[in-house]
Amino acid sequence: MFPQLKQIHPLSWTIIIGTIFGRMATSMSIPFLSIYLIGKLSATPSQAGIVVAVSSLIGVFASFYGGYISDVIGRKKVLFISIFGWAIVFVGFALADRIWLFFVFNALNGLCRAMFEPTSRALLADITAKENRLLVFNLRYAAINLGVVAGPIIGLQMGVADSAHVFYIAGLVYFCYGLILLMQFRRHTHIGGVKSQAEERLTLSEALRVTGKDRTFIFVLMGTIFCVLGYGHFNSTLPQYMELSAVIQDSATWFGYMISLNAITVLIIQFPLVRLASRFSPVVPLIAGNVCVASSLLLFGSFPYLWTMFLAVILFTIGEVLMFTMTDLLIDRIAKPGLRGTYFGMFGFNNLGNVLAPLLGGFLLEGLGVDRSVQIFAIIALTTAFGLPFLFIGHRCLSGKTAQDAGQDSLTG
Repeated sequence: MFPQLKQIHPLSWTIIIGTIFGRMATSMSIPFLSIYLIGKLSATPSQAGIVVAVSSLIGVFASFYGGYISDVIGRKKVLFISIFGWAIVFVGFALADRIWLFFVFNALNGLCRAMFEPTSRALLADITAKENRLLVFNLRYAAINLGVVAGPIIGLQMGVADSAHVFYIAGLVYFCYGLILLMQFRRHTHIGGVKSQAEERLTLSEALRVTGKDRTFIFVLMGTIFCVLGYGHFNSTLPQYMELSAVIQDSATWFGYMISLNAITVLIIQFPLVRLASRFSPVVPLIAGNVCVASSLLLFGSFPYLWTMFLAVILFTIGEVLMFTMTDLLIDRIAKPGLRGTYFGMFGFNNLGNVLAPLLGGFLLEGLGVDRSVQIFAIIALTTAFGLPFLFIGHRCLSGKTAQDAGQDSLTG
C-alpha cells in the first residue's frame, strides 16, 4: 500500500484531507438539524422531515447538472463555487430563526453538495492511475468518517441542540478549505480545466441519452436509490424517533455517540472489508450491504433500548461500508470515456432515497405514533429491501458486459 500512497497526486491529498475537516464541520450540525428544529423551534416531525429532505431533493435534480457542467467548464470552477457557497450557507444557518429559513438554506446546502460531490470524485479519477483508484476512493471514504468521528462530539460539547454558534465554525472551515484548494490549483494550473476533446462536449440532452441507455447503470442506480433510502433513515427518522420516545432520555447526546460509533466502526472495518469485497463483482457488496442495513433497521425498531440500538449501529455500519465503498469504483468502471463527471453526476439521482427517507419516516412517526416502532421500522426496512431485485439485474448486466469486453479484447489481441 505504501508505494501506492506515494503515487497519489498532491491535489488528491488536498481533497482527501479537506474532506476530513469539511465533514467534521458538517457533522457538527446537520445530523442534529431535526432535533434542533423539534426542540428549539417546536417543529412537528413532518415539518422537520421536509426541511431535512429538501437538501437531498435539490441534490436529485442538481447533481447530474453539477457533474455534467464540470465536464464542460472544468472541475476547479465548480469546486470553488460549491465550497465557497457552502461557507455562505452555514452562516445563513447560524442567522436563521424561522423554519422556512432553514428550509431555504438546507436547499442551498443540497445544491452545494450536488455540485461538489460528483465533481470531486471525477477529479480524483482524472488524476489517479486506474490501478490506484480503489485506494483513493476508499481514502476519501475513510476521510469522511474521520471527520464524522470528531464532528458530533464537538457539536455536542458546543450545545448544538440549543445553539447556532456551531454553524459559524462550519462556515469558517469551508472558507479555509476553499482558500487552500485555490492555492493548490495555482500550483497545478494544468488540472481541472476544460477538456479539449470534441467528443467530450456533449450537450446536456445528449449526455442524458447516453446514461439513460446504459442498462447496467440504470439498474444499479435504481437499486442504490433504495439503498440510500435505508441509509437515510439513520440521520432523519432515527433521531426524530429518539427525540420523541419516552424510553430514551437525552436523545441528542446518545445520538451523537451513535454517529461517532458509526464512524469509528467504519474506520476499523473498512479496509479489511474492502479487501474481501474486492474479490467479487462491485454489485455483490451492494446486495449484501442492503440486507445488512434492512436488518439493522428492524433491530432499531424491535428493541428500543440503548444497548440494542448500539448493536444495530454496528450492523448498520457493516451494511453502509459494503454499499458505499465500492460504488465509486463501480461507476468509474461503468462510465464511458470522457463522461466521468456526467456519470458521477447522474448517479446523484440516488439521493432520491435521501429525499424519501425523512418524508416517509416523519409521516410514519406522526401517523402511527412513536409507540408503534416495530411497525414503523418494519415498513422502512421493507422499502430498503425493494432495491435487491434491481441490484441482482444490474449484477447480471455487468457480468455480461464484462464477458463481452473480455471477448472483444481477446479478438483484438
